[in-house]
Amino acid sequence: MINRKHVVRIAGCAAAVSAALGLLSIGAANADTFVPLPGGELTKTLSDGTVITVRLTDESANISPSMGATPVHRNAWVSGTASVQVSDNSSAPSVLLFPGYTVACQVNIAGGGVNGGVGGTVDYSDGQNVKPNVSANTGGNLSLGPGQATSFWVLDVEKADDYGREAHRHRNKIDGHSGSVTWADETIGLSGCGGYAQARAFISVELETDSVVTWTTLWGQPFSLG
Repeated sequence: MINRKHVVRIAGCAAAVSAALGLLSIGAANADTFVPLPGGELTKTLSDGTVITVRLTDESANISPSMGATPVHRNAWVSGTASVQVSDNSSAPSVLLFPGYTVACQVNIAGGGVNGGVGGTVDYSDGQNVKPNVSANTGGNLSLGPGQATSFWVLDVEKADDYGREAHRHRNKIDGHSGSVTWADETIGLSGCGGYAQARAFISVELETDSVVTWTTLWGQPFSLG
């Protein structure tokens, strides 16, 4: 004789286990992905003999499912440290440090040229001297379609201008021959991209000595946003 109550209990337990496994699978699929990145280092000797070294260290990205929960939404938190060192043969150099990120939708930003329809333009033809044309200000809440790329600054330093009005600077001024700046959990929120998306850190340095003015850029390794 079949005990129907016993069968119902077994069926109920099986359904509960299946539901739990289903929730576990969903949770695993939506878990954050931590990506350690190698950073980089660039050394350049200027025409007056000044040596400048730019470093990107402690770089990482934490890729997370976007609140939009659709294939066209991506979300990441990025961290890193930018540092610069100038040789002592240059007396009282002027050094400005500009960290930022380039983000692209269905565009290869590992090399070649990138032209962003949103306004970000990057030309890698002269790798060390490339100067990103940053159309966004600060913060990485971006909207890009296929074939588009843009860049944004990490820093937003408030400082009064010459007339006492509030002004925003996107660089860190280095006092002396060396210095650094660190950022943690800077947001990259991307919407509108239905294909693969990438991002890449860059550290640009503007250096002025008694006889030379130069712009140098170090590029980090590209990483996938999904």
